[in-house]
Amino acid sequence: MPLILDHISQIYNADTEHPVKALDDVSLVIPEGQFIGVIGHTGSGKSTLMQHLNGLMKPTSGTISYNGQDISDKDFDKKELRKHVGLVFQYPEHQLFETDVFADVCFGPKNIGMSKKETELAAFDALRKVAFPEDLYYASVFELSGGQKRRAAIAGVLAMKPDFLILDEPTAGLDPVGRYEILDMVAKLHKEAGITIILVSHSMEDVAMYVERVVVMDHGRVAFDDTPKEVFSHSEELEEMGLAIPEPMKITKKLIELGIDADPGALTATEAADSIYEALKKTK
Repeated sequence: MPLILDHISQIYNADTEHPVKALDDVSLVIPEGQFIGVIGHTGSGKSTLMQHLNGLMKPTSGTISYNGQDISDKDFDKKELRKHVGLVFQYPEHQLFETDVFADVCFGPKNIGMSKKETELAAFDALRKVAFPEDLYYASVFELSGGQKRRAAIAGVLAMKPDFLILDEPTAGLDPVGRYEILDMVAKLHKEAGITIILVSHSMEDVAMYVERVVVMDHGRVAFDDTPKEVFSHSEELEEMGLAIPEPMKITKKLIELGIDADPGALTATEAADSIYEALKKTK
């Protein structure tokens, strides 16, 4: 079942002289099976939007529906919702608190009512899916590297077998190798398990490389909602919002200005390299 956001607004300090509108009339349909990127400058409403999707926040106005029911209804089971819609916070330290990794990954499935055997099987399966090192299953969560903490946090949510996995800046602070290891792992989960992935990121390159749909947030509103190629074609509007287009696209655009017939829509390094190669062959 899709998640449906219908005219969602969120106002902080609504009863004061200085209300802040974090979300402003946002409507989205998030179907099962998509890989979605959410981008926007700091303060654009990305994280606030994500916290509404699994009921951590209640909108000031508008409705969020799952399985045909408003998740803000008093009789709606939020625990059931969070079995299906999992959220991994930007800082894994906010999620990791048990004595060791395995106990931490077991916490979620145990909390939603799985038996001891089901919980342990789900935890082992989740740790394998995120390629977590087996020799660290029973290590203290405080002894892990940044990348290992992120894998453990993702595994803790995966163990509940969600249909939707929300990742808020999952590669923040990681080196390039660690960043692509995490993103490749997430892409594999999407492809093999069919999980809907909602990736919040500041990296235009990561979004261009992995997602099939991009939602651009600006001052609490949805500015664009389309394919990466279409969204990033609006380079001037994005720059006005404080966002940049992916570096490969910048390079091909510069070459076009110099008279080389490269592809202006090349989003990834591979696409740009192929485009430049073909353009240079034509010039010979």
